[in-house]
This record gives sequence, structure tokens and C-alpha cells, in this order.
Amino acid sequence: MARTAVITGASSGLGAEFARQLAARGADVVLVARDRAALETVAADIRARHGREVEVLVADLLDAEALAAVEARVASGIDVLVNNAGFGLDLDFASTPIDDEVRHLRLHVEVAMRLAHAALPAMLERGSGRIVNVASVAGFVPRGTYGAAKGWLISFSRWANVAYGPRGVTVTAVCPGFVHTDFHARLGLPPGREGVPDRMWLDAGTVVREGLRDAARGRSVSVPSCRYKALVAGSRLLPDALVVRAAARGR
Repeated sequence: MARTAVITGASSGLGAEFARQLAARGADVVLVARDRAALETVAADIRARHGREVEVLVADLLDAEALAAVEARVASGIDVLVNNAGFGLDLDFASTPIDDEVRHLRLHVEVAMRLAHAALPAMLERGSGRIVNVASVAGFVPRGTYGAAKGWLISFSRWANVAYGPRGVTVTAVCPGFVHTDFHARLGLPPGREGVPDRMWLDAGTVVREGLRDAARGRSVSVPSCRYKALVAGSRLLPDALVVRAAARGR
């Protein structure tokens, strides 16, 4: 199992779950997020449950100086990188402030790209490593700029896995659907108000478990759950107008 894993957006949700499951598998973890108190809570839980070394790295990844510090930590030599940090926006692009859209694009695409670029040299020199990019099933369908950003992560992961897999470094895009985390609450949508049918929800533990399994198998894309695999496959056969209307349901 990996010796050291860096996880961004590790203060809650999928990021915290990635940290817990990687620690349970024997990794020391580096937790990256803006909220020190939340990170320390996750760190204390991991130390108590799994006895692993936990490093807390407080950073706003949209701040150039903070991002450079995280890049340096990643470049120093790690075994697993999980690019998980992100946030959502309203689907009405025309009404969203463009500065918000630019920050959204930078966090989902530029930050993930920079950290992957920082991680690769040491991984390739060693001949082993894993990069996990948390994308979304939205990356397979037309769903605003969120889907577009996640689509970049999927395409990059597919290419990078082919390019670097033979040299011992796998790159996997984990593409969940709706997951019970605080993602929707940060959009101002309390539980039960997201407009999502109960059958479409996934739990974070399952998403991470299946994502790590597929990464260990060297797969470039992981779509947790059979129902979302079927939805992704079906969306490729339908007209864009129908897919856009269907994808607009829920947040």
C-alpha cells in the first residue's frame, strides 16, 4: 500500500473519506483544505482509528502562494495524489458572475493540472504512483461549466493513464453521481431540497471504495454503481436536447 497520500478538499465529504480509507489501507496522509479546525477533526479521527501519520496543510488553493506550497509538498515525493477540491455553481452561466466562473474553472482544472504536474516527476523516477482525479458523471453530459470542467479531468485522466501507466503511474478519474456530502449545502440546498430522487443518491464510502479499487486495477475511469454506469452509457445514445433537460434536474 502507498506510504504517503495527499488529498485536497480533505476537510469533509469525499476528501475526508478518501483520507480515512487510504489511512485504513496503511498510508500516511496529508490533508489539504482551507478550514484548519475541520482538518484537525479529520486528522484526530484518523490518528485514533488507524494510527497513521497525518499532516495538516491549510491552504486556499486559489491563492498563488498557498498553491505553490502545496505543489512543493507534492513534488517532494508522494505515492498517491487525490485531486478532490471543488465547488458547484448555478447552472445559469449567463447570470453567474464571471469571476466566480473563473475561480471555479481554476480550482477544478488548473489546480488539479498543476498538482498532477508536480507529482509526476518523482513518481515516474520511482516507477510507481497513483493520481486520482475526482470528476463526476456530469463530465459525460452537457451540464453547465461544472460538467465541462469535469469533462476536462476525465479526458486528461484517460490520456495520462495510457501515457504513464506503462511507466508505473496510473491516473484515474473517479466519476460519482449525487453523493451525500456537504456539497449541496454549500450551494444553499439543505438535505431533501436538492431535487434528487432517493434512488440516485450514493454514499461517500461506496464511491471511494470503488474508486480506489478501480485505481488499483489501473483503470482510467471509475463510475461507481451500476445505475450510473447505465446512465452514462445511455446518455451517449440520446440527443443533446434530451440529455440537457434530464441533467438539469437536481443540483
